[in-house]
Amino acid sequence: MIALSLIGIGTGNPDHLTRAAEGAMRAADLILLPRKRAETAELLDLRAAICAAVVGETARTATFDMPGRDPTLPYLDGVDAWHDAIAAAWRGAIARHLPDGGRVALLVWGDPSLYDSSLRIAARLRAGAMPVTVEVVPGITSLQALAAAHAIPLTGLGTPLLVTTGRRLAAEGWPAGTEMVAVMLDSGCAFERLDTACTSIWWGAYLGMAQESLLAGPLAATAPAIRDERTLLRARHGWIMDCYLLRRDAARAAASDR
Repeated sequence: MIALSLIGIGTGNPDHLTRAAEGAMRAADLILLPRKRAETAELLDLRAAICAAVVGETARTATFDMPGRDPTLPYLDGVDAWHDAIAAAWRGAIARHLPDGGRVALLVWGDPSLYDSSLRIAARLRAGAMPVTVEVVPGITSLQALAAAHAIPLTGLGTPLLVTTGRRLAAEGWPAGTEMVAVMLDSGCAFERLDTACTSIWWGAYLGMAQESLLAGPLAATAPAIRDERTLLRARHGWIMDCYLLRRDAARAAASDR
């Protein structure tokens, strides 16, 4: 039997780990670390550093090659095939390094429940007849870290917050019925396609890390600066993780339309 722990590690800062996360890491017989493209080696190093800080020299870790998504396939088809490949990589790594069963941990950026597919991939292990139980140890989400970094609330008084993706924002525009929108997984700067009137943005990358970058202000003035900063940071580090919050003053927008 395999007991799989999906452990939220915040945004890569060891200070973001909960005590429950630290306990789960220490209890693991094996911690699996994904190895991606060469230019993203820093991500592997960060996970390894967290293991060293929490568990120390007794940590038993193993790396596995993280498959890439085929960009030539339709998006959902490509994601489905990608998740199959990741599940196969997990299964192979577990079989090699823990053939007699035990406790396996995977360190997940943020919280496995929020725009992360770790739980869907873990379900594929069960479907593939691997005897596995799954627990989730929640961590600080990137949205929590974003709000804290800018010292802002995620919602207005009595107003809802809608969380969406850059892909949906670009395709559908501003979601109806809300003044506050949190956007994740936006590699294409979808905010540039919006009507900037009466809209503000709070953006953050590498939240909670030494290279944290924050920008905020009226969308019209801030959007070009965010695009330039994203380009610079991605070239410098080889990867980028960012998210942002948008707020539209509906009353002012309605007045300007009259």
